[in-house]
Amino acid sequence: MLPTKAYAAPAPSVSLAPFDFERREVGPHDVLIDIQFCGVCHSDLHQVRDEWGAGIFPMVPGHEIVGRITKVGDHVKNFKVGDLAGVGCMVDSCRTCPSCQEGLEQYCETTGMVGTYGGTEKETGRPTYGGYSSQIVVDEKYTLKVSEKLDLARVAPLLCAGITTYSPLRQWKVGPGHRVGVMGLGGLGHMAVKLAAAMGAEVTVLSTSPNKEADAKELGAHKFVVTKDEAQLKEVRSYFDFIINTVSAPLDLASYLNLLRRDGTMILLGVPPEAPQVHAFNLIGKRRRIAGSLIGGIAETQEMLDFCAEHNIMSDIELIDIKDINESYERMLKGDVKYRFVIDLATLNN
Repeated sequence: MLPTKAYAAPAPSVSLAPFDFERREVGPHDVLIDIQFCGVCHSDLHQVRDEWGAGIFPMVPGHEIVGRITKVGDHVKNFKVGDLAGVGCMVDSCRTCPSCQEGLEQYCETTGMVGTYGGTEKETGRPTYGGYSSQIVVDEKYTLKVSEKLDLARVAPLLCAGITTYSPLRQWKVGPGHRVGVMGLGGLGHMAVKLAAAMGAEVTVLSTSPNKEADAKELGAHKFVVTKDEAQLKEVRSYFDFIINTVSAPLDLASYLNLLRRDGTMILLGVPPEAPQVHAFNLIGKRRRIAGSLIGGIAETQEMLDFCAEHNIMSDIELIDIKDINESYERMLKGDVKYRFVIDLATLNN
């Protein structure tokens, strides 16, 4: 077993603290990654508070992992010692169901995907522990290649925020000639803006905060709409082909659905605490649709990383010391970050 340092939540809603545990030994198909940076996702906060239930504690969060490979198993074909590598939201799945066979492991129909943390290893039955740690052992099939060209710390959030927004843009074939609205300019929203703009779409940020307009334009948005301003909302009524909804706070979907053109689609990425209410007429009148999307498969995640390397797309981050993680959670609740916290794991040894 491999002694590993980490920060963990010992129980729901208890502050994270130093935690030592053991990773499994590197198997024939595994790689060992020395973690250099790990992004802080809003879902980490939900999980350590056990707001979604079924949490496994102690819990080591973190599924936006980048680092360098220090050991490979005897049968590993696609990685070698010294390579940069990434790990996203999953580390395994059944591999045999139709979804897994189609490269959509995130929708695994048999066992469900095995989360990078908060899950259970299939072979050992031990809990999976995430990236707020010094190292991780992962099957090469669930490991991503990372370009040497980009700032590694800014790449980390691409493993969740990047693929979560990239996948629906690809699924709905967003490109030149499309009008895309992005609801919310946080960790997910700012990546949706960058990616949709790079794909050639006209991008409009829909925000309750007028003071975010300059940031939105700098990120690549072509337009900005203050959603509390009825006059501005009226100007974009029946305007968008797609709305990427990243908002996790309670909101009235009806006013936003009216911004979609005929056959327009709102894609839900955020998870509000309560189920939104939608009147059928908001959809029927213009054959509008509401859809959802969950991260991406391994192949698509690699495609996203390659696309970002080609277009020099990275997350905007604030790099933090791991001892400041609890304070960072509190700031994240207030929206006090542009736009993703990333932990420098070198600070784990301080």
